[in-house]
Amino acid sequence: MTAEPLLMHLENNVYLEGEDALIVIDRRKLPRTRAEVYCTDHLEVARAIEQMMVQGAGDIAITAGYGLYLAAREAERQRGGRDMAFLKHAADRLCATRPTGFHLAILLGKLLERIRREPDGRASAIILAAIQKSLARQREISQTTGRQAETLLSPGDVVLTHCFAGAGLLYMFRYARENGKEIKALCTETRPYLQGARLTAWSLSEMGIDTTLITDNMAAWCMCRGMTDKVFAAADRIAMDGSAANKVGTLQLAICARRFDIPFYILGYGGPDRRTLRGGDIPIEERDPREVLEFQGAPISGERVKAYYPAFDVTPPELITGIVTVRGVFSPAGIADG
Repeated sequence: MTAEPLLMHLENNVYLEGEDALIVIDRRKLPRTRAEVYCTDHLEVARAIEQMMVQGAGDIAITAGYGLYLAAREAERQRGGRDMAFLKHAADRLCATRPTGFHLAILLGKLLERIRREPDGRASAIILAAIQKSLARQREISQTTGRQAETLLSPGDVVLTHCFAGAGLLYMFRYARENGKEIKALCTETRPYLQGARLTAWSLSEMGIDTTLITDNMAAWCMCRGMTDKVFAAADRIAMDGSAANKVGTLQLAICARRFDIPFYILGYGGPDRRTLRGGDIPIEERDPREVLEFQGAPISGERVKAYYPAFDVTPPELITGIVTVRGVFSPAGIADG
């Protein structure tokens, strides 16, 4: 197997340069170009998140945490030290970038609370120390989730994936290989940003996994032809009723998987959002329709054509075979106890 792929560890693609700049590797340009984007304040970090330079609920959360760190550094340089009102304003701006995922708001809330609990400490140092712990914890969660998911695989399985399901998916394939299971991947391209093509398929192929790319509208045909054995997707938020919000297109894969009697799993990492009781309570981000009307900046339809872009959909619990978390594999009905 080749070296670890770039996206297995967030430290490889979101990191500080000195004390006052955050470097974000623009994932929209991968794998052809490793473009470094310099963010020097929380507003630039917020725009980077909104513009899809970084993706995945956990990665977005930690990137936003770095944005709050830059706000704290700005307060220390220009405002004489702490400015909780300014930090709260910065946190609100960062939270507004991606409303569907809950990890971002949870982490920023914890960072603000930690600063309040340590009134004598330097806010930027408190935030940075907490981010380092969160990075270590995120890696541990991804590895453990990957180990739990690997137990669901059988030798020879072809796994259909959608979008970029995070490092846990990459660890799942790695552990399967280490355990002597030859697993293949079938990846949807995932329009309009092509995360499945540019991130998932690329990363798995770099690991030496036999990887095939399909367009989003081929999945049902591939299922009916017996070309896939299991489906694995992730979730930006899981409700207490077992519903899962993920990249739009996940719901139709779950419906098709049910039709063809194919197990459909969600990589749930840290588990459900205990404040969200039902799938209908999950806010669905609706992005700029121009992102559908263009492909890599070039228009693909007529000037009078409208578009609609809900970035996520919600898969109901009855279509989910199991939710894989750091604590084990749970039925949707049992996720509230997991």
